[in-house]
Amino acid sequence: MPLSEHEQRQLEQIEQALYTDYPKLAQSVRAQDPRIHYKRRVVEAAIGFLVGVGLLLAGVISKIIPVGVGGFLVMLACAMWALTSWRHMGGIVSGRGVARAQGAPPGMREGRRGGRGRRRGRRDKSSPGLSFMERLEERWRRRQEGGR
Repeated sequence: MPLSEHEQRQLEQIEQALYTDYPKLAQSVRAQDPRIHYKRRVVEAAIGFLVGVGLLLAGVISKIIPVGVGGFLVMLACAMWALTSWRHMGGIVSGRGVARAQGAPPGMREGRRGGRGRRRGRRDKSSPGLSFMERLEERWRRRQEGGR
């Protein structure tokens, strides 16, 4: 769901106030796109991964086990770094909402508790519907999907 006209006007007023009050900050924020930063990190991680492959092969060829293990660890670290940077670049910072979009029931929550704990019991006693935060998350998800 797109922003209403009133919300768009308020956002433009806030933006104009930022530009007039803090022109240097506004210019630096406008000039920096976080996707460029994360894209650079993905490229650096890919180069590091290739260096790790080289170390792994050098360790295997020269039969020096620590060099091969070190190469594997460099490859693993660079692959994880590239994956997290790729997720940030695509806007998928955490896995929240993914299970719900794939058909999990609304009461299932991601995280360490796995949807069980004090909060679930309290919610069941007070109201049969969704909690306030779950309603907000659902609304936000629908807004994001509708904008695409």
